[in-house]
Amino acid sequence: MQIDNYGRTILNPNEAFDALYSGKITNMADLYLDDKNLVDQYNRAIYENADKIPELQTIDSNPFDNIEIFDKSNQCDWFMPKEYRDFEIVGFLLDQTQNEEQYQRVVTELELFIQHNMIDLLKYLKYLVDAMRENKIVWGVGRGSSVASYCLYLLGVHKIDSIKYNLDIKEFLK
Repeated sequence: MQIDNYGRTILNPNEAFDALYSGKITNMADLYLDDKNLVDQYNRAIYENADKIPELQTIDSNPFDNIEIFDKSNQCDWFMPKEYRDFEIVGFLLDQTQNEEQYQRVVTELELFIQHNMIDLLKYLKYLVDAMRENKIVWGVGRGSSVASYCLYLLGVHKIDSIKYNLDIKEFLK
């Protein structure tokens, strides 16, 4: 098993068989194999004999020129209601601040989120947190480097005040 530059897991046929039958992979469209001949043979068979069964993909099945285009394409696939896609997240986060230190931290983080093309991620996280609250779903206090983001704290993604604990945002966006 190997992981490519796009984060996809590439399996040999035996690993794929084990993953499918153990339930580790439930969507054939997410399965990438390292044996192009086997994939071509399978895809021909389902094309000729079956409807609505996804084709398998090989390592060289890559419609993207680079990782940035790949990431942007995947962000377009997120389910997010229009009200959240159009949500003015920058203004919302700035309005949540109560003093100059918080305001400057949010400005600094937003510049980094913009630089990393992650504003849509913030909108999605706002939607996700709102949906979890609405459905009374409990989530953790905070985990990993995400607690270094004060913006994520303001959105409710975690409960760790990164200003209070002097956590550097660079830990999150490494």
